[in-house]
This record gives sequence, C-alpha cells and structure tokens, in this order.
Amino acid sequence: MKILVTGVTGQLGHDCVKELEDRGFEACGVSSRDFSLTDQAAVRSFLLAYHPDAVIHCAAYTAVDRAEDEVEQCMAVNEGGTRALAKACREIGAKMLYISTDYVFPGNGTEPYEVDDEKDPQNVYGRSKLAGEQAVRELLDAYFIVRISWVFGLNGRNFVRTMLQLSETHDMLTVVDDQIGSPTYTRDLAVLLADMIQTNAYGVYHATNEGFCSWADFAREIFRQAGRDTVVTPVPSSAYPTRAARPKNSRLSKKSLDQMRFARLPRWQDAVGRYLIELGTMKNTK
Repeated sequence: MKILVTGVTGQLGHDCVKELEDRGFEACGVSSRDFSLTDQAAVRSFLLAYHPDAVIHCAAYTAVDRAEDEVEQCMAVNEGGTRALAKACREIGAKMLYISTDYVFPGNGTEPYEVDDEKDPQNVYGRSKLAGEQAVRELLDAYFIVRISWVFGLNGRNFVRTMLQLSETHDMLTVVDDQIGSPTYTRDLAVLLADMIQTNAYGVYHATNEGFCSWADFAREIFRQAGRDTVVTPVPSSAYPTRAARPKNSRLSKKSLDQMRFARLPRWQDAVGRYLIELGTMKNTK
C-alpha cells in the first residue's frame, strides 16, 4: 500500500510517516518544498506521478491568530489545497484522510461534541477547516475526516515544550483554566490513523487522548511529571485576549471510534509521560 502524507515537517505528519514505515508501508512524506497546496496543477501532477493508494492530509495553515488578517491565504491552503487533493484522489481512485479540528464547533456548553453536532466556527481558521471538510465530502466517497485538538509531538513547537521552557526561568506561571479539551499526542494518533487508513470504515471521527482538562490542568501535569516546581495560577481567558476567538468547550465525543471498533487513544496523562521520555526530559516518579 502506497500512502502519501502531507505536512511531513509538522508534528503529526512526521509521526504518521514513521508509524507507516515501521509497519512496512511505502510512505511518502511531502511538504511545501515538494509542491504548494495553493497550486492545483502542482498538486495534481505530483499525485498522478506518485499515484498513492491513500492520502493522509496533515498539512494546514495553523497560525490561528494570524489567519484573522490573512483570510485569503488561510482559506487557499485549508480549503483550496484540500479541494485540490480531493480532486486528485478522485481522479486516481485513492482514499483520503483529512485532519480537521475541534474549532469547527461553536465551543460553548459543557457536553462533548458528537461528530454530527451543529458546526459554527468562531474564527477564520475554524471556518477554513470546515470548508476543507465540506470539500472532501463533496468530492469523495472514500474519505475519513478526523477531528483533533491540542496537539503535541516531537517534530515541532507545542504547549508542552513551551511550558517546559518557561519553567526554566519562572517559579510561577498564569495559565488559562476556562478552556476545556483534550491533548492529542501525535505518536498515539499516528497509530490510529495507520489502523484507519487500511480499512474502508469511511466517515467522520473524533480522536484525542482520553480525558478532559483545562490548559492549567495540562500545565500542572507537565510540571508534575517533569519534576518541575513551577506553580500554576489559573486565570480566565479574558486575562490573555487573542486576535482569534478560542473555544471554551473543546470536548470531543469518541463514540464514532467505538461504533467502528477503533481503539481509543490512551489517557492524556499517560501520553504526557511518554512524550517527556521521548523528549529526554526526566520523568518524576514520586
């Protein structure tokens, strides 16, 4: 099975290629150096030449705040690029797995969002990712849409790395505690995606590590397991105004995984511990 993975220089794309290669698949990881997602002809040319059996589309415009001022660029990558890939997949008969986000939902309430709940993204990034979903649905029958949140992995910057870095120079940090969601460790997610892409269990899924927390809870657990003494002081989102609105409720229901007998990801606390080991950070065993 030949599998093309976009966004190989990012956290998820990197781990997907590694997981697929470890399983003996022919995996081709590509980035903007290979072709621009905004160049439909280049996308088509590359896919027709490589002719994969499946595409895992991890690449995206992810600068959430900057997207508010770069609307056209964000939409060109996340909607236009996804549409170009979907068209090429349809032409060559390849299945497609598209990575989406919790930001497609309004982000209110306290209940976990089901896959078919009403969509109402509150920022440009969310709207662009929802438009990408719609393009995939419109053009393909053989597709997976997998929504994720709060991603951390080895190949890139993320909240865990930022907290560890800040803890080296700060005894106390203020962290938002009124946004609730689930961290997603890309190594765990890559295992699920590699399982999924081998099947014909097409549809929409939510995939994050198990359990819910606030960003403040997340930070405390990072420091606990890393053996850092940095104290976390919880603050509301209003203490850190951002250009783009952030959802208060990023909880995602995993019923779709259960229904199709896909294994849920491990608990987020367990994922943090394994990630710290992967980073080479001493894990606190107390």
